[in-house]
Amino acid sequence: MDKNVPVGLIQMSCGDDIRENLAKAIRYANQAADQGAKIICTQELFRSRYFCQTIDLDAFRLAEDLEKGSPTLQRMAELAASREVVIITCLFEKRAPGLYHNTAAVIDADGSMVGTYRKMHIPDDPHYLEKFYFAPGDLGYPTFNTRYANIGVLICWDQWFPEAARLTALQGAEIIFYPTAIGYMPGERERGDSRSCEAWQVVQRGHAVANGCFVATVNRVGYEPHPEGQGGLDFWGQSFVAGPYGTVLACASEDEDEVLVYTLDLAQIEEARDHLAHFYRDRRIDSYGNLTERYLG
Repeated sequence: MDKNVPVGLIQMSCGDDIRENLAKAIRYANQAADQGAKIICTQELFRSRYFCQTIDLDAFRLAEDLEKGSPTLQRMAELAASREVVIITCLFEKRAPGLYHNTAAVIDADGSMVGTYRKMHIPDDPHYLEKFYFAPGDLGYPTFNTRYANIGVLICWDQWFPEAARLTALQGAEIIFYPTAIGYMPGERERGDSRSCEAWQVVQRGHAVANGCFVATVNRVGYEPHPEGQGGLDFWGQSFVAGPYGTVLACASEDEDEVLVYTLDLAQIEEARDHLAHFYRDRRIDSYGNLTERYLG
């Protein structure tokens, strides 16, 4: 397996037409492949606007049944096979009537399905009303063995939880991808309040250091108004790649569509773990039982 793996992150704004959004993502994925990317990742829920700002029963019509036929999976599988690239594509999954997931599918470079990940941590905050739409995932934190690398996929809110990154890396993930939809709440950008954005990047850089792996995060851009006129979300973009020492190796813009391609040297993982990150060796697994408790105060 080649130790140099170019990855492509598709950062884009989304409109009301789901067909146009899918076509845009495919166009950008082809651009990433043209630039040499071998693993390409879309952002969270890229096929539509971020509908979770409000409760809207019509939004369930956007969901796709992965077993009965998903237009997104079909198109992405065709692209993966034709360009010989691995694609991580995000979906609103309809598992059964009344049961839906926020899902990422991993497609190998021959167009075959490697597996899926269902978002485990589901937020319920103003403008992020995801618990109304999504059941928590039940597939654990798998690592996917693809043609070019062993990868893990976590989705958005998962990125704040070190346990998720640890369990993914412990199963052999060399790169953890974080498809994301996160932005400024109403007034934050105008006030120059970037604390949330800075914390978002720092915590993920910490996951790269603590696990001696690469982290690749792809976010959306653009302002999406609240359907009921209560402000809206101003997605901050800044998709980025961080190395096993926590260094930001590449970062996209705050407010423009961008195809970010960067080559990862996977040999750095072994180097970092040998020289700095002896965290797997020194973990006191005998002392962590209380992590399964909600609170210990």
